[in-house]
Amino acid sequence: MWAADEIANLCYERFNELPKRGKPEPGREWTLLAAVVKLTLCSDSQKVEKEVVSLGTGTKCIGRTAMSYDGDVLNDSHAEVIARRGCIRYLTEQLRRAVCGQGSSMFCRADQLGKWRLHPGVSFLFFSSHTPCGDASIIPMTDSQSQPCPPVRCTQTPEGTNGVTHGGGTLKRRAEEPGKGQNVKLPRLEDEETEEREPESRGDAKQLESLTLNTTNTDDSKQSDVTAGSVSQTLTEQKLKTRRNSDSNQPYDATMSSVAPDVHRTGAKCVPGGPADPLRPGVGYHSTGVLRLKPGRGEPTLSLSCSDKLARWGVLGFQGALLSHYLQEALYFSAIVVGNCPYSQEAMQRALVTRCSQVSDLPAGFSVCRPQLLQSSLEFPCSQAQTELRHRAGQGRVSPCGAAISWCNVPDQPLDVTANGYKHGVTKKALGTAKARSLLCKVELFHSFLSLVSATDRSLLPDSLRGKELHSYWDYKQASQSYQQAWEQLRTEAFPLWPHSDPNLLLFQ
Repeated sequence: MWAADEIANLCYERFNELPKRGKPEPGREWTLLAAVVKLTLCSDSQKVEKEVVSLGTGTKCIGRTAMSYDGDVLNDSHAEVIARRGCIRYLTEQLRRAVCGQGSSMFCRADQLGKWRLHPGVSFLFFSSHTPCGDASIIPMTDSQSQPCPPVRCTQTPEGTNGVTHGGGTLKRRAEEPGKGQNVKLPRLEDEETEEREPESRGDAKQLESLTLNTTNTDDSKQSDVTAGSVSQTLTEQKLKTRRNSDSNQPYDATMSSVAPDVHRTGAKCVPGGPADPLRPGVGYHSTGVLRLKPGRGEPTLSLSCSDKLARWGVLGFQGALLSHYLQEALYFSAIVVGNCPYSQEAMQRALVTRCSQVSDLPAGFSVCRPQLLQSSLEFPCSQAQTELRHRAGQGRVSPCGAAISWCNVPDQPLDVTANGYKHGVTKKALGTAKARSLLCKVELFHSFLSLVSATDRSLLPDSLRGKELHSYWDYKQASQSYQQAWEQLRTEAFPLWPHSDPNLLLFQ
Protein backbone atom coordinates (compact mmCIF):
# COMPACT_ATOMS: atom_id res chain seq x y z
CA MET A 1 0.00 0.00 0.00
CA TRP A 2 2.93 2.29 0.71
CA ALA A 3 6.69 1.92 1.21
CA ALA A 4 9.19 3.65 3.48
CA ASP A 5 11.10 5.12 0.54
CA GLU A 6 7.87 6.48 -0.89
CA ILE A 7 7.14 8.31 2.37
CA ALA A 8 10.69 9.68 2.66
CA ASN A 9 10.65 10.92 -0.93
CA LEU A 10 7.26 12.58 -0.41
CA CYS A 11 8.58 14.48 2.63
CA TYR A 12 11.82 15.51 0.92
CA GLU A 13 9.89 16.79 -2.08
CA ARG A 14 7.60 18.85 0.16
CA PHE A 15 10.71 20.38 1.79
CA ASN A 16 12.21 21.18 -1.61
CA GLU A 17 9.06 23.07 -2.59
CA LEU A 18 9.38 25.46 0.35
CA PRO A 19 11.01 28.87 -0.11
CA LYS A 20 14.67 29.34 0.76
CA ARG A 21 14.09 31.26 4.00
CA GLY A 22 15.26 29.29 7.02
CA LYS A 23 16.91 26.53 5.02
CA PRO A 24 20.55 25.59 5.74
CA GLU A 25 23.33 27.07 3.63
CA PRO A 26 24.45 24.30 1.23
CA GLY A 27 27.80 22.76 2.12
CA ARG A 28 28.08 24.59 5.43
CA GLU A 29 24.89 24.13 7.47
CA TRP A 30 22.82 21.03 8.16
CA THR A 31 19.46 20.34 9.72
CA LEU A 32 17.00 17.54 10.43
CA LEU A 33 13.52 17.05 9.04
CA ALA A 34 10.33 15.51 10.40
CA ALA A 35 6.81 15.33 9.03
CA VAL A 36 3.29 14.08 9.68
CA VAL A 37 1.73 12.28 6.74
CA LYS A 38 -2.01 11.65 6.43
CA LEU A 39 -3.01 8.37 4.82
CA THR A 40 -6.49 7.96 3.31
CA LEU A 41 -7.65 4.56 2.13
CA CYS A 42 -9.95 5.02 -0.86
CA SER A 43 -13.25 3.27 -0.23
CA ASP A 44 -13.64 2.01 -3.77
CA SER A 45 -10.14 0.56 -4.10
CA GLN A 46 -7.04 -0.43 -2.19
CA LYS A 47 -5.30 2.77 -3.22
CA VAL A 48 -3.89 4.92 -0.40
CA GLU A 49 -3.67 8.67 -0.81
CA LYS A 50 -0.67 10.18 0.95
CA GLU A 51 -0.41 13.82 1.97
CA VAL A 52 2.17 15.69 4.05
CA VAL A 53 0.05 17.78 6.42
CA SER A 54 2.86 19.14 8.59
CA LEU A 55 6.61 19.42 8.18
CA GLY A 56 9.33 20.74 10.46
CA THR A 57 13.08 21.25 10.55
CA GLY A 58 15.31 22.18 13.46
CA THR A 59 17.92 21.02 15.95
CA LYS A 60 17.85 23.49 18.84
CA CYS A 61 16.28 24.11 22.26
CA ILE A 62 16.22 27.14 24.52
CA GLY A 63 17.60 27.05 28.06
CA ARG A 64 15.30 26.96 31.05
CA THR A 65 15.96 30.59 32.02
CA ALA A 66 14.75 31.71 28.58
CA MET A 67 11.31 30.15 29.06
CA SER A 68 8.46 32.63 29.18
CA TYR A 69 5.57 32.99 31.65
CA ASP A 70 3.54 34.41 28.76
CA GLY A 71 3.80 31.27 26.64
CA ASP A 72 5.21 33.29 23.76
CA VAL A 73 8.53 31.48 23.30
CA LEU A 74 9.00 28.24 21.40
CA ASN A 75 10.94 26.12 23.90
CA ASP A 76 11.78 23.09 21.78
CA SER A 77 12.70 23.49 18.11
CA HIS A 78 13.73 19.94 17.29
CA ALA A 79 12.25 18.85 13.98
CA GLU A 80 9.98 16.19 15.54
CA VAL A 81 8.42 18.72 17.91
CA ILE A 82 8.03 21.34 15.18
CA ALA A 83 6.25 18.82 12.94
CA ARG A 84 3.90 17.74 15.70
CA ARG A 85 3.04 21.30 16.76
CA GLY A 86 2.37 22.19 13.12
CA CYS A 87 0.05 19.20 13.01
CA ILE A 88 -1.85 20.65 15.99
CA ARG A 89 -2.51 23.74 13.85
CA TYR A 90 -3.74 21.50 11.04
CA LEU A 91 -6.04 19.47 13.33
CA THR A 92 -7.46 22.64 14.89
CA GLU A 93 -8.30 24.01 11.45
CA GLN A 94 -9.94 20.73 10.42
CA LEU A 95 -12.04 20.71 13.61
CA ARG A 96 -13.04 24.33 13.02
CA ARG A 97 -14.28 23.40 9.54
CA ALA A 98 -16.20 20.48 11.00
CA VAL A 99 -17.98 22.43 13.77
CA CYS A 100 -18.83 25.23 11.32
CA GLY A 101 -20.40 22.81 8.90
CA GLN A 102 -17.88 23.54 6.18
CA GLY A 103 -16.95 19.91 5.77
CA SER A 104 -13.76 18.20 6.85
CA SER A 105 -11.84 15.53 5.01
CA MET A 106 -10.81 14.11 8.36
CA PHE A 107 -13.50 14.33 11.02
CA CYS A 108 -17.08 13.15 11.40
CA ARG A 109 -19.40 13.29 14.40
CA ALA A 110 -18.86 10.70 17.12
CA ASP A 111 -21.39 9.14 19.50
CA GLN A 112 -20.76 11.53 22.39
CA LEU A 113 -22.23 15.03 22.25
CA GLY A 114 -19.73 17.56 20.92
CA LYS A 115 -17.16 14.88 20.10
CA TRP A 116 -15.57 14.02 16.75
CA ARG A 117 -13.66 11.07 15.35
CA LEU A 118 -11.60 10.32 12.25
CA HIS A 119 -13.36 9.30 9.07
CA PRO A 120 -12.97 5.54 8.39
CA GLY A 121 -9.81 4.87 6.41
CA VAL A 122 -7.93 7.96 7.67
CA SER A 123 -4.70 7.44 9.62
CA PHE A 124 -1.39 9.19 10.25
CA LEU A 125 2.26 8.22 10.19
CA PHE A 126 5.33 10.06 11.40
CA PHE A 127 8.55 10.55 9.43
CA SER A 128 11.93 11.65 10.74
CA SER A 129 15.09 11.98 8.67
CA HIS A 130 17.17 10.82 11.66
CA THR A 131 16.64 8.59 14.67
CA PRO A 132 15.01 10.60 17.49
CA CYS A 133 17.40 12.07 20.02
CA GLY A 134 17.65 10.36 23.40
CA ASP A 135 17.19 6.64 23.99
CA ALA A 136 16.50 5.67 20.36
CA SER A 137 19.88 7.15 19.35
CA ILE A 138 21.90 4.96 21.74
CA ILE A 139 22.70 2.33 19.14
CA PRO A 140 25.66 0.08 18.34
CA MET A 141 28.45 1.23 16.09
CA THR A 142 29.28 -1.70 13.86
CA ASP A 143 30.79 -0.30 10.67
CA SER A 144 33.97 1.60 9.98
CA GLN A 145 32.36 4.81 8.82
CA SER A 146 30.48 5.29 12.09
CA GLN A 147 33.36 4.49 14.41
CA PRO A 148 34.93 7.57 16.00
CA CYS A 149 37.97 5.51 16.94
CA PRO A 150 39.14 1.87 17.03
CA PRO A 151 37.24 -0.56 19.29
CA VAL A 152 37.46 0.36 22.96
CA ARG A 153 38.69 -1.81 25.80
CA CYS A 154 39.53 -0.61 29.29
CA THR A 155 43.11 -0.46 30.55
CA GLN A 156 44.88 1.49 33.24
CA THR A 157 47.22 4.18 31.98
CA PRO A 158 50.32 5.09 34.00
CA GLU A 159 48.37 8.02 35.42
CA GLY A 160 45.67 5.65 36.67
CA THR A 161 43.00 6.87 34.28
CA ASN A 162 40.93 4.65 32.03
CA GLY A 163 42.25 4.42 28.49
CA VAL A 164 42.14 2.07 25.54
CA THR A 165 44.91 0.27 23.77
CA HIS A 166 45.40 0.26 20.04
CA GLY A 167 48.33 -1.56 18.53
CA GLY A 168 51.37 -0.72 20.57
CA GLY A 169 50.19 2.68 21.76
CA THR A 170 47.59 4.15 24.03
CA LEU A 171 44.43 5.85 22.82
CA LYS A 172 42.62 7.94 25.42
CA ARG A 173 39.04 9.09 25.44
CA ARG A 174 38.09 11.92 27.77
CA ALA A 175 34.36 11.81 28.21
CA GLU A 176 32.37 14.93 28.89
CA GLU A 177 31.75 15.18 32.64
CA PRO A 178 28.12 14.84 33.77
CA GLY A 179 26.30 18.12 34.13
CA LYS A 180 28.63 20.10 31.91
CA GLY A 181 26.75 21.23 28.82
CA GLN A 182 29.79 22.38 26.86
CA ASN A 183 30.40 21.23 23.32
CA VAL A 184 33.12 18.67 22.71
CA LYS A 185 35.82 20.12 20.48
CA LEU A 186 37.77 18.07 18.01
CA PRO A 187 41.25 18.83 16.71
CA ARG A 188 41.63 21.47 14.03
CA LEU A 189 43.06 20.23 10.76
CA GLU A 190 46.16 22.15 9.82
CA ASP A 191 45.64 21.98 6.07
CA GLU A 192 42.06 23.24 6.29
CA GLU A 193 40.84 25.99 8.54
CA THR A 194 37.79 23.97 9.59
CA GLU A 195 36.97 21.42 12.22
CA GLU A 196 35.84 17.99 11.04
CA ARG A 197 33.26 16.33 13.26
CA GLU A 198 31.50 13.01 13.27
CA PRO A 199 27.74 13.28 12.64
CA GLU A 200 26.28 14.74 15.82
CA SER A 201 22.52 14.95 15.70
CA ARG A 202 21.41 17.61 18.23
CA GLY A 203 24.17 16.46 20.56
CA ASP A 204 23.98 12.77 19.60
CA ALA A 205 27.11 10.74 18.95
CA LYS A 206 29.47 12.76 21.17
CA GLN A 207 32.97 12.18 19.92
CA LEU A 208 36.60 12.47 20.91
CA GLU A 209 37.89 15.55 22.65
CA SER A 210 41.52 14.67 22.15
CA LEU A 211 43.24 11.88 20.29
CA THR A 212 46.89 10.80 20.16
CA LEU A 213 48.17 7.69 18.50
CA ASN A 214 51.67 6.25 18.14
CA THR A 215 52.18 3.89 15.23
CA THR A 216 55.16 1.81 14.11
CA ASN A 217 56.52 1.95 10.57
CA THR A 218 56.92 -1.72 9.68
CA ASP A 219 59.15 -0.94 6.69
CA ASP A 220 62.04 0.67 8.55
CA SER A 221 61.11 -0.08 12.17
CA LYS A 222 61.19 3.64 12.90
CA GLN A 223 58.51 4.94 15.21
CA SER A 224 56.49 7.84 13.85
CA ASP A 225 53.89 10.06 15.47
CA VAL A 226 50.51 10.61 13.86
CA THR A 227 48.96 13.85 14.99
CA ALA A 228 45.41 14.02 16.26
CA GLY A 229 44.51 16.20 13.29
CA SER A 230 45.74 13.68 10.74
CA VAL A 231 43.94 10.83 12.51
CA SER A 232 40.71 12.82 12.53
CA GLN A 233 41.17 13.69 8.87
CA THR A 234 41.93 10.08 7.91
CA LEU A 235 38.88 8.77 9.74
CA THR A 236 36.67 11.41 8.19
CA GLU A 237 37.96 10.72 4.69
CA GLN A 238 37.50 6.98 5.22
CA LYS A 239 33.96 7.58 6.42
CA LEU A 240 33.06 9.75 3.45
CA LYS A 241 34.70 7.38 1.00
CA THR A 242 32.77 4.46 2.45
CA ARG A 243 29.55 6.46 2.18
CA ARG A 244 30.20 7.23 -1.47
CA ASN A 245 30.92 3.59 -2.30
CA SER A 246 28.07 2.13 -0.27
CA ASP A 247 24.88 0.84 -1.82
CA SER A 248 22.44 3.71 -1.49
CA ASN A 249 19.54 1.27 -1.60
CA GLN A 250 20.59 -0.41 1.64
CA PRO A 251 19.70 1.51 4.80
CA TYR A 252 22.16 1.22 7.64
CA ASP A 253 20.87 -0.88 10.56
CA ALA A 254 23.29 -1.24 13.45
CA THR A 255 21.57 -4.38 14.71
CA MET A 256 22.51 -6.33 11.56
CA SER A 257 26.00 -7.06 12.94
CA SER A 258 26.83 -9.07 16.04
CA VAL A 259 29.91 -6.96 16.83
CA ALA A 260 29.32 -3.72 18.73
CA PRO A 261 32.57 -2.31 20.13
CA ASP A 262 30.98 1.06 20.86
CA VAL A 263 27.67 2.93 20.80
CA HIS A 264 26.56 6.23 19.36
CA ARG A 265 26.48 8.88 22.05
CA THR A 266 23.51 11.08 22.86
CA GLY A 267 23.96 14.54 24.31
CA ALA A 268 20.66 14.24 26.19
CA LYS A 269 21.21 13.96 29.94
CA CYS A 270 19.43 11.54 32.27
CA VAL A 271 16.63 13.20 34.25
CA PRO A 272 17.52 13.87 37.90
CA GLY A 273 16.57 11.25 40.46
CA GLY A 274 17.03 8.21 38.24
CA PRO A 275 19.87 6.08 36.86
CA ALA A 276 22.84 8.05 35.59
CA ASP A 277 25.08 7.23 32.66
CA PRO A 278 27.99 5.02 33.81
CA LEU A 279 30.31 6.81 31.33
CA ARG A 280 32.37 3.64 30.94
CA PRO A 281 34.31 3.20 27.69
CA GLY A 282 32.53 1.59 24.77
CA VAL A 283 29.09 0.03 25.07
CA GLY A 284 28.90 0.79 28.80
CA TYR A 285 28.92 4.55 28.33
CA HIS A 286 25.14 5.09 28.52
CA SER A 287 22.21 3.75 30.50
CA THR A 288 19.34 2.75 28.23
CA GLY A 289 15.59 2.99 28.62
CA VAL A 290 15.73 6.13 30.77
CA LEU A 291 14.17 9.56 30.39
CA ARG A 292 16.53 12.27 29.15
CA LEU A 293 16.61 16.06 28.93
CA LYS A 294 17.81 17.68 25.73
CA PRO A 295 21.12 19.51 25.90
CA GLY A 296 21.18 23.28 25.62
CA ARG A 297 23.85 25.63 24.35
CA GLY A 298 25.68 26.07 27.66
CA GLU A 299 22.51 25.95 29.77
CA PRO A 300 20.31 22.97 30.72
CA THR A 301 16.86 22.72 29.20
CA LEU A 302 13.60 21.36 30.57
CA SER A 303 12.68 19.68 27.27
CA LEU A 304 12.46 15.90 27.26
CA SER A 305 14.16 14.05 24.41
CA CYS A 306 12.28 13.31 21.20
CA SER A 307 12.44 9.58 22.01
CA ASP A 308 10.58 10.28 25.25
CA LYS A 309 8.01 12.53 23.58
CA LEU A 310 7.27 10.01 20.82
CA ALA A 311 6.83 7.30 23.47
CA ARG A 312 4.42 9.57 25.34
CA TRP A 313 2.42 10.31 22.16
CA GLY A 314 2.14 6.53 21.73
CA VAL A 315 -0.10 6.42 24.81
CA LEU A 316 -1.68 9.88 25.10
CA GLY A 317 -1.94 10.56 21.37
CA PHE A 318 -0.34 13.41 19.47
CA GLN A 319 -3.41 15.68 19.61
CA GLY A 320 -2.58 17.08 23.06
CA ALA A 321 -4.80 17.96 26.02
CA LEU A 322 -6.72 20.82 24.42
CA LEU A 323 -7.94 19.02 21.31
CA SER A 324 -8.83 16.00 23.46
CA HIS A 325 -11.86 18.04 24.55
CA TYR A 326 -13.22 17.56 21.01
CA LEU A 327 -12.03 14.05 20.17
CA GLN A 328 -13.70 10.84 21.28
CA GLU A 329 -10.47 8.90 20.78
CA ALA A 330 -6.82 9.88 20.93
CA LEU A 331 -4.92 10.12 17.62
CA TYR A 332 -1.93 7.82 17.16
CA PHE A 333 0.74 7.32 14.53
CA SER A 334 0.20 3.97 12.82
CA ALA A 335 3.84 3.92 11.69
CA ILE A 336 7.11 5.74 12.30
CA VAL A 337 9.52 5.92 9.36
CA VAL A 338 13.16 6.99 9.73
CA GLY A 339 15.43 8.12 6.91
CA ASN A 340 18.77 6.58 6.01
CA CYS A 341 21.08 7.16 9.00
CA PRO A 342 22.63 5.11 11.82
CA TYR A 343 19.63 3.10 12.99
CA SER A 344 18.75 0.19 15.25
CA GLN A 345 15.38 -1.53 15.14
CA GLU A 346 16.02 -2.85 18.65
CA ALA A 347 16.76 0.62 20.05
CA MET A 348 13.70 2.13 18.34
CA GLN A 349 11.48 -0.61 19.72
CA ARG A 350 12.94 -0.18 23.21
CA ALA A 351 12.67 3.61 23.24
CA LEU A 352 9.30 4.16 21.56
CA VAL A 353 7.27 1.04 22.37
CA THR A 354 8.62 -1.31 25.04
CA ARG A 355 8.94 1.31 27.77
CA CYS A 356 5.18 1.89 27.72
CA SER A 357 3.98 -1.58 26.74
CA GLN A 358 2.83 -2.50 30.26
CA VAL A 359 0.68 0.59 30.84
CA SER A 360 -2.89 -0.48 31.64
CA ASP A 361 -6.21 0.79 33.02
CA LEU A 362 -6.32 3.76 30.67
CA PRO A 363 -9.56 5.73 30.35
CA ALA A 364 -11.86 5.20 27.38
CA GLY A 365 -10.41 6.55 24.14
CA PHE A 366 -6.79 5.88 25.10
CA SER A 367 -4.62 2.83 24.49
CA VAL A 368 -1.01 1.73 24.10
CA CYS A 369 -0.18 2.17 20.43
CA ARG A 370 2.42 -0.08 18.85
CA PRO A 371 3.36 1.65 15.60
CA GLN A 372 5.10 -0.09 12.76
CA LEU A 373 8.78 0.93 12.77
CA LEU A 374 10.45 1.23 9.37
CA GLN A 375 13.59 2.69 7.83
CA SER A 376 13.98 4.22 4.39
CA SER A 377 17.08 3.86 2.23
CA LEU A 378 16.84 7.55 1.24
CA GLU A 379 19.01 10.07 3.09
CA PHE A 380 17.92 13.65 3.69
CA PRO A 381 20.00 15.90 1.36
CA CYS A 382 20.50 18.47 4.17
CA SER A 383 21.73 15.96 6.76
CA GLN A 384 25.06 16.53 8.45
CA ALA A 385 26.70 13.67 6.55
CA GLN A 386 25.54 15.00 3.17
CA THR A 387 26.56 18.53 4.12
CA GLU A 388 30.07 17.32 4.97
CA LEU A 389 30.29 15.60 1.60
CA ARG A 390 29.45 18.89 -0.12
CA HIS A 391 31.62 21.06 2.12
CA ARG A 392 34.38 22.99 0.39
CA ALA A 393 37.47 24.74 1.70
CA GLY A 394 36.78 28.33 2.64
CA GLN A 395 33.15 27.75 3.62
CA GLY A 396 33.95 27.72 7.31
CA ARG A 397 33.06 25.15 9.91
CA VAL A 398 30.14 22.81 9.24
CA SER A 399 27.45 23.61 11.80
CA PRO A 400 23.74 23.08 12.48
CA CYS A 401 21.36 25.60 10.97
CA GLY A 402 20.13 28.10 13.54
CA ALA A 403 16.64 28.42 12.08
CA ALA A 404 13.65 26.10 12.35
CA ILE A 405 10.98 25.81 9.65
CA SER A 406 7.36 24.84 10.14
CA TRP A 407 4.94 24.28 7.29
CA CYS A 408 1.43 22.90 7.71
CA ASN A 409 -1.57 22.56 5.44
CA VAL A 410 -3.68 25.47 6.70
CA PRO A 411 -5.09 28.35 4.63
CA ASP A 412 -3.71 31.17 6.80
CA GLN A 413 0.07 31.56 7.25
CA PRO A 414 1.12 27.96 6.62
CA LEU A 415 4.83 28.83 6.88
CA ASP A 416 6.50 29.79 10.15
CA VAL A 417 10.28 30.29 10.43
CA THR A 418 11.83 30.76 13.86
CA ALA A 419 15.19 31.19 15.57
CA ASN A 420 15.94 31.12 19.30
CA GLY A 421 12.26 30.58 20.06
CA TYR A 422 10.98 33.66 18.17
CA LYS A 423 10.06 34.51 14.62
CA HIS A 424 13.12 34.56 12.41
CA GLY A 425 14.43 38.05 11.72
CA VAL A 426 12.57 40.00 14.43
CA THR A 427 14.42 42.80 16.19
CA LYS A 428 15.06 42.92 19.93
CA LYS A 429 12.64 45.81 20.12
CA ALA A 430 9.82 43.52 18.98
CA LEU A 431 10.51 40.79 21.57
CA GLY A 432 7.60 40.37 23.93
CA THR A 433 5.06 41.51 21.33
CA ALA A 434 2.71 39.43 19.19
CA LYS A 435 4.84 40.32 16.17
CA ALA A 436 7.72 38.24 17.52
CA ARG A 437 5.71 35.11 18.32
CA SER A 438 6.00 31.86 16.48
CA LEU A 439 2.65 30.48 15.37
CA LEU A 440 3.64 27.29 17.19
CA CYS A 441 4.23 28.76 20.65
CA LYS A 442 1.84 27.82 23.44
CA VAL A 443 -0.09 31.07 23.56
CA GLU A 444 -0.71 31.09 19.79
CA LEU A 445 -1.93 27.48 19.78
CA PHE A 446 -4.11 28.31 22.80
CA HIS A 447 -5.68 31.28 21.02
CA SER A 448 -6.38 29.07 17.99
CA PHE A 449 -8.11 26.61 20.29
CA LEU A 450 -10.19 29.38 21.87
CA SER A 451 -11.26 30.44 18.37
CA LEU A 452 -12.42 26.86 17.80
CA VAL A 453 -14.43 26.98 21.04
CA SER A 454 -15.98 30.32 20.03
CA ALA A 455 -16.95 28.89 16.64
CA THR A 456 -18.77 25.95 18.26
CA ASP A 457 -22.51 26.23 18.83
CA ARG A 458 -23.13 26.44 22.58
CA SER A 459 -25.52 23.49 22.44
CA LEU A 460 -22.83 21.35 20.78
CA LEU A 461 -19.95 22.04 23.14
CA PRO A 462 -18.27 18.95 24.63
CA ASP A 463 -19.31 18.20 28.23
CA SER A 464 -15.79 18.96 29.46
CA LEU A 465 -16.19 22.59 28.35
CA ARG A 466 -19.67 23.18 29.78
CA GLY A 467 -20.56 25.02 32.97
CA LYS A 468 -17.00 25.70 34.06
CA GLU A 469 -15.05 28.89 34.74
CA LEU A 470 -12.07 28.32 32.47
CA HIS A 471 -9.71 31.19 31.77
CA SER A 472 -6.05 30.24 31.51
CA TYR A 473 -4.16 27.74 29.38
CA TRP A 474 -3.66 25.71 32.56
CA ASP A 475 -7.43 25.70 33.26
CA TYR A 476 -8.29 24.30 29.85
CA LYS A 477 -5.59 21.64 30.00
CA GLN A 478 -6.67 20.45 33.44
CA ALA A 479 -10.35 20.39 32.39
CA SER A 480 -9.47 17.71 29.81
CA GLN A 481 -10.07 15.06 32.46
CA SER A 482 -9.70 11.87 30.43
CA TYR A 483 -6.42 13.10 29.00
CA GLN A 484 -5.11 14.01 32.46
CA GLN A 485 -6.16 10.62 33.82
CA ALA A 486 -4.31 8.87 31.02
CA TRP A 487 -1.25 11.05 31.64
CA GLU A 488 -1.28 10.22 35.36
CA GLN A 489 -1.52 6.51 34.57
CA LEU A 490 1.39 6.77 32.13
CA ARG A 491 3.48 8.57 34.76
CA THR A 492 2.67 6.00 37.40
CA GLU A 493 3.36 2.89 35.35
CA ALA A 494 6.10 3.96 32.92
CA PHE A 495 7.54 7.44 33.55
CA PRO A 496 7.47 8.30 37.28
CA LEU A 497 10.51 10.56 36.84
CA TRP A 498 8.98 12.69 34.08
CA PRO A 499 9.37 16.26 35.43
CA HIS A 500 6.17 18.12 36.28
CA SER A 501 5.57 21.38 34.45
CA ASP A 502 5.71 24.54 36.51
CA PRO A 503 2.08 25.74 36.61
CA ASN A 504 3.30 29.34 36.72
CA LEU A 505 4.52 28.89 33.14
CA LEU A 506 1.01 27.87 32.04
CA LEU A 507 -1.22 30.55 33.59
CA PHE A 508 -1.31 32.86 30.58
CA GLN A 509 -4.60 33.68 28.86
